[in-house]
Amino acid sequence: MKLLKKISLVVLVVFIAMQFFSPTKNVSPGNHAKVFITETNPTPELKSLFENSCYDCHSNNTKYPWYNNIAPISYWMSNHVNEGKEHLNFSEWDTYSLDKKDHLLEEIEEEVVEGKMPLTEYTYTHGDAKLSENQVNDLVEWVKQTRIIYQLGKQPK
Repeated sequence: MKLLKKISLVVLVVFIAMQFFSPTKNVSPGNHAKVFITETNPTPELKSLFENSCYDCHSNNTKYPWYNNIAPISYWMSNHVNEGKEHLNFSEWDTYSLDKKDHLLEEIEEEVVEGKMPLTEYTYTHGDAKLSENQVNDLVEWVKQTRIIYQLGKQPK
């Protein structure tokens, strides 16, 4: 029993200490997806979809919930955001080549159609991020139209 108390005390001390060392938050001022929106010209509904369902993990600006201030949740969320940005960062859209943009649009379509995005655990706490069948269909149609323009080697306007 003495060992269990010592282990519990160590775990408690580590948990408390973790609260003082949180990961850097993914927050930046300004319109972080302006180039993406201007270039790809999504409908207002799709623009709202991106804001509600994508940008928290796939841009340089995350809106954090209150519970992100508690470790180890803050570390877990930071890892998710960093991993999401590695795959696609709407804030860096202007740095991608036409081929890369085309490929990313293809990936968006694939992930959404397969129900992999947005992540299920994200939709648990962000109910408005869950995509309806109509939203998926609208997004797929928009992706197809936008990809045609990229495949022709032009920037959409």
